[in-house]
Amino acid sequence: MTVASTIFGNGLVYTGLEQGPRPAAVAIGEGRVLAIGSLDELSAFVTRDTHHVDLRGRLLIPGFQDAHVHPIMAGVEHLQCDLNEATTADEAVAAVRDYAQSHPDEPWIIGAGWAMDLFPGGTPTRQMLDAVVSDRPVLIQNRDHHGAWANTKAFEVAGIDASTHDPASGRLEREADGYPAGTVHEGAMGLFDHVHPGIAPGQAREGLLWAQELMVSYGITAWQDAWVGASEEGFGDTLAVYRQALEANELKVRVRAAQWWDRAAGPEQIEGILARRDQIAASCDPLRLSAGTVKVMVDGVAENFTAAMHAPYRDNHGHATDNHGIEFFEPGQMRQFVTDLDANGMQVHFHALGDRAVTDALDAVEHALTVNGPSGNRHHLAHLQVVRSEDAPRFAAIGATANIQALWACHEEQLDELTLPFMEDGAVQRHYPFGELAAAGAHLAAGSDWAVSSPNPILAIHVAVNRVEPGGSLPALGPKQHKLTLKAILDAYTQGTAWVNHLDAATGTIRPGALADLAILDKNLFDIPSQDLHTVQVDQTWIAGELVFARGVSQ
Repeated sequence: MTVASTIFGNGLVYTGLEQGPRPAAVAIGEGRVLAIGSLDELSAFVTRDTHHVDLRGRLLIPGFQDAHVHPIMAGVEHLQCDLNEATTADEAVAAVRDYAQSHPDEPWIIGAGWAMDLFPGGTPTRQMLDAVVSDRPVLIQNRDHHGAWANTKAFEVAGIDASTHDPASGRLEREADGYPAGTVHEGAMGLFDHVHPGIAPGQAREGLLWAQELMVSYGITAWQDAWVGASEEGFGDTLAVYRQALEANELKVRVRAAQWWDRAAGPEQIEGILARRDQIAASCDPLRLSAGTVKVMVDGVAENFTAAMHAPYRDNHGHATDNHGIEFFEPGQMRQFVTDLDANGMQVHFHALGDRAVTDALDAVEHALTVNGPSGNRHHLAHLQVVRSEDAPRFAAIGATANIQALWACHEEQLDELTLPFMEDGAVQRHYPFGELAAAGAHLAAGSDWAVSSPNPILAIHVAVNRVEPGGSLPALGPKQHKLTLKAILDAYTQGTAWVNHLDAATGTIRPGALADLAILDKNLFDIPSQDLHTVQVDQTWIAGELVFARGVSQ
């Protein structure tokens, strides 16, 4: 019999297999859960070398898993000109000025993190940057990475002027004479690719390791990176970064990598995608690193009117326009390549934010199911900002997972000022209908989309249950039935994502034989008022029976 290396006792355990926590002890050994029961019942596993963790009434849960996150991007942002902390336009400009002054030898000022709601119309101007940096190009992506802010020098170096046409997949904000005003959206960011300096050698790996430390401090033990591969803008081959970190024994968490589908490359890229998947499978433990997923960006975001919608956007006067957003693929084309990916055993991870994008993605999954039959590939749609009522039951019917970013499901300035006023009447009633999806039988996974928003699952859990931001004074977003139960969102962030990541056979719940990927919370989530959920903190994180984070202790 395997003896226990560690026993957790004197607290509550939420296994994920029951309706709520119960008083229990958990014995782990050789990286796995051995047994659950009373301390007396577990005494047979105890030796003089067994380490006892006194829970002191705290809650032991399965480790969180993030279904849609960009850790390398977030880590590199932290190392570059990071505007995430700016709360006003002046602070954003000052942060660029300060970074430029402290990095006089950098040929470009590169960064990310500015919030659209800091600027009129969500579109800062080139002149604001010119005032603090005029001698070097500046290119700063916004917080959701669907747009960028550039100074005049950047436009000049890239050869972008009034004669430059908007690409099919994006657009430039323009001044009266047609010259770029300073903000570019979606595919227009690619106009800088031929002069953009990219990421410095080693910076991606350094960013990954920094991001990993932050994420494990939030109890996260596994994630799906929603954009990896050689085509990621400026980042080089991030799949290789993960592999190198694993080989160097630096990668603590479990990672499923979603390879980027290059919308300019076409179906001929499938061969290379399969080759990279097979190379990782041949050399890496699938419980540590796998690459059997493809990320397909179906549309943009609502704030810049590029999310694909059934109803047209409205103008500043409330009149309908002819703009329905951007679909990056013709629906028939997407149905075909998704069916081909499915036939080759690849999971498809869709960015589908607008309701028309959701419909098209569901159509593609349904077509693959019709042509190929059930595959077990576990396709999923992320974001789901707006979903038509008739599409909600389709998730369960075709086996598509709803990959939710619950932290966004509340009233906040960007939604109330840059989105809802430009949508059809009643659109707020269709925003983030997570409870409706759950009631219709959809499988739920949960993620953060960090660096777009905080990677802390506790904050997302708070919003999923309350539909109000922590400490917020605005009313709950949408109808009551959009709220999720605490169990539903907690399960989505643990076993729900484990299932999407094909890790459910070994993780996601606390049960004998499962890997000991665990988190200790300082309070019982199930026994505090819902408005206080955001106050809960992670005290410890364990992966395969090893302590990887302890609050207040340097690892």
